[in-house]
Parts: sequence; C-alpha cells; structure tokens
Amino acid sequence: MDIAKLVARRSTCLRRAVGAVIVKDKRILSTGYNGAPSGIAHCAETGCLRERLKVPSGERHELCRGIHAEQNAIIQAAYHGVSIRGATLYCTNLPCSICAKMIINAGIRAIVYLSGYADTMSEEMLNQAGIEVRRLVPEDQASADEGAPR
Repeated sequence: MDIAKLVARRSTCLRRAVGAVIVKDKRILSTGYNGAPSGIAHCAETGCLRERLKVPSGERHELCRGIHAEQNAIIQAAYHGVSIRGATLYCTNLPCSICAKMIINAGIRAIVYLSGYADTMSEEMLNQAGIEVRRLVPEDQASADEGAPR
C-alpha cells in the first residue's frame, strides 16, 4: 500500500490524488494514478470542471477529463501485454462503479484499499462478482481504535 500512496503523488487531479498498484505472486505488474490522458493538458492547466460545477464526489464521472488510477493501472498492463487475471489491486481509495466494472472484467480477484468512496453501486457489484474487498486500517489508527470506547 505504501507503493500505491507513492504512486498517488504523481496524480494531476486537483480534487483527489489516488494511486493503484496491481500485484500478482508478490510481483508488481502495473501501477496507475489519476489524471489526464497522455498528451492532454492537465487539470492544473485547464481547471476542474467538476469543481466549478460543484459536482459531488462519486457523481457525473463523464465531466472529468481525468482517468482514474485503477483504469490507468489496467490500461498500462494491457498496453504492455501483461495479464492481470487473478491479481490483487491495491488502491488508496475504494474503486468507483466504473472502475469496478473494469476490475471485474479484467479478472482481478481482490482489492485492498485505504479510504472509502461515495459510490455504493461499486461495493454491490464487486460483492456480486465475488471479488474480495478489504479495507486496510493503518497501524496507527488500528492501535488508537483499540483503546477507544465501544
């Protein structure tokens, strides 16, 4: 997950930096971060249409000029001819429903993520597809939670 967080630092999105790493047999197959497609002006140059229109997180994905980190990781694997069937996706955020559909069809079998995302359809589809989804709780938060009243 530390590598996914590092990859997220390359993000060109003004709203949220997300990183993704696809792993199989303890080997990194592909990485991705969210931002504009190759050769296209970054949001830092053009501004964020979703921000200007005050679009809530998890809605109206078509208004974003960027590609999500999970999509970029899947695309990079395809671009280089690397099979990701049976792999695990580590992502700094729970994938949205668009990414969930791609993950299901790419044959990814498990997702490990840090933070949630405002898209309940995503969780429903991943569950239906039998994909293992696990939230990773950072060690410092887990130890703080242990002493919290229940």
